[in-house]
Amino acid sequence: MDTATRHDQETPFKGVRSNIVQSIRAYRVSELQDAAQKLGQHFLYANLAQAQSKQDVLDLIGAQFTLPSHFGKNFDALYDCMTDPLHKSGPQPGFIVVLEQIPAHAKFDKEAREQLLDIFRDTADYWGDRKIPFRCFYSFL
Repeated sequence: MDTATRHDQETPFKGVRSNIVQSIRAYRVSELQDAAQKLGQHFLYANLAQAQSKQDVLDLIGAQFTLPSHFGKNFDALYDCMTDPLHKSGPQPGFIVVLEQIPAHAKFDKEAREQLLDIFRDTADYWGDRKIPFRCFYSFL
């Protein structure tokens, strides 16, 4: 792929690191989905507005990301499902992940939110070590 073509493909994320977890801020979900399609990357989306607990958050992510049935429904299992099995399944083009409306209340407090985002930060590092883009965008409810 020549430099000009590569630059054109990266335009949707000009100035955004290829492996990052960040607030969705100025992006709209539809723009992120379009960017994933343009870049030929996986688009994973979960709306967590209905979640009341950590288990709800994990259940919604598992269902909306269509994770395998053996998904253990804990943060370690989430990390495992987002990394090694995908890596072993063959070359990956990259990932754009959206976690929309992460709950922010007593049953899913700041510590739980940080643990969830840490899983995605660790996942971004995992893919970054393999030179595969992994961008995760999130918003809070």
